[in-house]
Amino acid sequence: MDAGQAAVALPHHIRKKLRAIVGADAVIEEKSGLHVYECDGYTLQKASPEIVVLPADTSEVSRVLALLSSNGVPFVPRGAGTGVSGGCLPLEIPVMLGTSRMRRIRSIDLPNRRAVVEAGVVNLSVSRAVDDEGYYYAPDPSSQSACSIGGNVAENSGGPHTLKYGVTVNHVLGLELVLPDGEVINLERGDQETGYDLVGVVTGSEGTLGVVTAATVRLNVKPQSIATLLAVFPDITTASRAVSAIIADGIVPAALEMMDGLVIQAVEDAYGFGFPRDAGAVLIVELDGLEAGLDALCSRVSEACRSKGASEVRRAADEKERDLLWKSRKRAFGAMGRLAPAYCTQDGVVPRSRLPEIAERIAEVGKRHRLRIANLMHAGDGNIHPLLLYDDKDEDEVARVLTASDEILEACLALGGSITGEHGIGVEKLGLMSSAFTDETLDAMADLRSVFNGDNLCNPHKLLPSDRQCIEIRRPRVRGGG
Repeated sequence: MDAGQAAVALPHHIRKKLRAIVGADAVIEEKSGLHVYECDGYTLQKASPEIVVLPADTSEVSRVLALLSSNGVPFVPRGAGTGVSGGCLPLEIPVMLGTSRMRRIRSIDLPNRRAVVEAGVVNLSVSRAVDDEGYYYAPDPSSQSACSIGGNVAENSGGPHTLKYGVTVNHVLGLELVLPDGEVINLERGDQETGYDLVGVVTGSEGTLGVVTAATVRLNVKPQSIATLLAVFPDITTASRAVSAIIADGIVPAALEMMDGLVIQAVEDAYGFGFPRDAGAVLIVELDGLEAGLDALCSRVSEACRSKGASEVRRAADEKERDLLWKSRKRAFGAMGRLAPAYCTQDGVVPRSRLPEIAERIAEVGKRHRLRIANLMHAGDGNIHPLLLYDDKDEDEVARVLTASDEILEACLALGGSITGEHGIGVEKLGLMSSAFTDETLDAMADLRSVFNGDNLCNPHKLLPSDRQCIEIRRPRVRGGG
């Protein structure tokens, strides 16, 4: 059976009941409409659900899941579809449940620095809702203007500013979760937390334990002062050494990002910030905190960069220049279309001190497989994002991209790192899970999943290797997908 097709056609009586629960206008069944939902940002593999259901609230989600559970129908949750590991790919799954209509910010509690937001709320909307009061929501994925909170929780999303402030799990205080049988439960973290951290268990579970319908998130006070620096280097290796030098000096920037020469060319063409086109790499270093002492920190960062070979270090002159610099970084993925018809975004982690080694290995892999590879990095975290450029109409090149991707992630493991930092496993990295974890650890993960999702109806065929899910997940057949 083709993994991209549902095992059986969804019975008419279930379709009718789904329409009755959410309304006919919140159900998509036509092929033209389903085409939109055949993949997320991982476009190398595609599959369409038979039906997409868009509940408006938690009650509707609960009733939908109760119906599906009683009939043994598997389903896949989907947020904004900005993920890049195939986490919401409907492999042999007839029903997709989207949370995009659940967009209410239920409450804002500034004295306690928290807000309760529904799963479909766009990440950036949380910060905008409290900006005038001097607060913001810290996790900032590059897709924050489109990605939703439910998806952020599923993937434990990060972003440039996680170096200092942490990833999604560090900012979630509670979750409203609908279990696969329709039961609604609330998981909370108290000030004096005791017992198991079930909020932490669900965050990063990639939608395999249930459907998150709302989250209580932590709000941060905006820093008094911010300084953003751009350091220019001849190559990635030199820039990587500067990253270690900054941290070794006892400085923890809010963000410490790297872009290589290929990325610089693309973003400069797209946004015209003023990046030097002959640079091999640049670091974006952001410092925040009290205004007193910030200038001294900037001087220390500048000295650390110059000591490792930076040809230039400059500070954003004002808020407008800072905004343009971050626009260039966060929209770099979109600028890649200037370099190739398609690209595959990889996501791995190595210890910071080994960034020069992984950069060299990525270059070697690219050369051996005759591929151009651009590099974006959350360098302060050791979180790398190689962008493998290719022509999606060239079947041989697509095959080389898949092989090269695996080799890069295997190199991350060999250097003491991991196969994902923030993009998740989804279907893309299933084949590497047995290399990343022992059989005992994988068995423990499967046991944990069964407690929440005993019938494996909620997002099956994801996260854990296929032999623990009774289905073979094959590499995608080569076809256009960029």
